[in-house]
Amino acid sequence: MPLTSIITVNFHQNEVTIALLRSIASAYNGGTVEVLLIDNGAEKDQKHIFEPYFENICYIRSSENLGFAGGNNLGIGRASGDYILLLNNDTEIPAGCVETMYAELEANEKIGLLSPLLLYFDQKELVQYAGFTPLNYITARNAFIGQFEQNLGQFQKSYKTGFCHGAAVMCRREDLIRAGLMDENYFLYYEELDWCEKFMRTGKEIWFTGKTHVYHKESVSVGKESPIKVYFMTRNRMLFIRKNTGWLNTLLFSLYFCLIAIPKTVWDYIASGRKDLVKWVLRGLWWNFTHKRSSSDLGMVLPGKRSS
Repeated sequence: MPLTSIITVNFHQNEVTIALLRSIASAYNGGTVEVLLIDNGAEKDQKHIFEPYFENICYIRSSENLGFAGGNNLGIGRASGDYILLLNNDTEIPAGCVETMYAELEANEKIGLLSPLLLYFDQKELVQYAGFTPLNYITARNAFIGQFEQNLGQFQKSYKTGFCHGAAVMCRREDLIRAGLMDENYFLYYEELDWCEKFMRTGKEIWFTGKTHVYHKESVSVGKESPIKVYFMTRNRMLFIRKNTGWLNTLLFSLYFCLIAIPKTVWDYIASGRKDLVKWVLRGLWWNFTHKRSSSDLGMVLPGKRSS
């Protein structure tokens, strides 16, 4: 197998990242895998903390918080492998994972991006992701395939899917060069969906394989229903449609989003006692009416992130 570059982004979660490095080390001690660790928003160099856990590691410190897309792009720029595997730092992999994904890519030239079966780390027989249904571009909604099902081997196959999952996704370097890097204007959420659109515009397909799996510690990075998550999920859902559809679809989506989806979300937060999140929904929506789709202004100040 040719060299595969595993890229992971750490943001003040050293112990979580070390657990990932340990899982990689237990599976790969040879020279077929390198790890590029992006230490995002790091106040000081922490190379010495991570180096003992994997021999072939390239530690890259960024004093600025570049977000998920920016951190991965930084790693891609330094990667040496013919294959690129992006792994969330809140994942752990089993032996044979990289080889299996490599074999699937080798067997089908149409595959541009490939994600494996994701299982919940705390309930290892419970499926999180076995692919996505196609996206409804009017509502910007689709659904997980297999989520919360017991893993009984029913997904032990490969097939074309709506989108990859950003927690674990692999591609060839040559395909990535044609498609381009992730769009850093998203910062968090929807950047992998946008990346899939870029690959599909080059004629490539998005695939899932259940022949291997990755364990995912869901929501370690941001937390459930945090202001950051609510803001970027709202902002980027509309931004994704603006960037990837025509004016008519964008208009229809905007009517649905503003008149149905947003009011429902606001009401749900009020009813559940989370009035504090309402302003972040509205701020995420308002950003799209006050910024061009190419704007690099995130619209909020984040820890470790210099304002635009």
